[in-house]
Amino acid sequence: MLDGTADKATLRRSLLAARNAMSPDEWRVKSDRLCEQLQQIPLFQQSRTVLAYSSFRNEPDLSPLFDSLSCHWGMPRCVGKTMEWHRWSPRTGFPLQKGAFGILEPDPQSPRLNAEDVDLILVPAVACDRRGYRLGYGGGFYDRMFSDPAWKHIPTIGIVFSTLLLDTLPIDAWDCSLHSICTDTQWISIRQ
Repeated sequence: MLDGTADKATLRRSLLAARNAMSPDEWRVKSDRLCEQLQQIPLFQQSRTVLAYSSFRNEPDLSPLFDSLSCHWGMPRCVGKTMEWHRWSPRTGFPLQKGAFGILEPDPQSPRLNAEDVDLILVPAVACDRRGYRLGYGGGFYDRMFSDPAWKHIPTIGIVFSTLLLDTLPIDAWDCSLHSICTDTQWISIRQ
């Protein structure tokens, strides 16, 4: 198993290859188990507006949760080097569409969400470590958002499969720790 000491780019390639090697059946089972774990977390249960993502390149699929009537959903749209968040539901007249990176995004005309509207952020990752740090795709979108004072206080849950939860990851000065991690086998609270 990887120990997190490799440089980020090499580690990212290796971990993405491992995630992409999962069979569709294994991916579906692990995604469903992760959704079940997430539904047991009190913070998720109490949140009214949750920011999520559309699964891309074998990321855990959260779509079974999107029909939930207990919360409102927000989805990101990449605009330049930042993300805009839009209210979204599978029942709205605004379907997701492919964005600049080939990731499904909300229609730019759908209602916008600001930090004060949000209770919880579900954060996609290539991998996370037990200290709460995440390895992303290298674009820095979430790091920039989490460094903004308006977004800094909102609780975050890193979403990864248990095979991609490492003891440590290499970190840089700008990396922000998540509040907790949810996998297909466990939930780990990092900080309040």
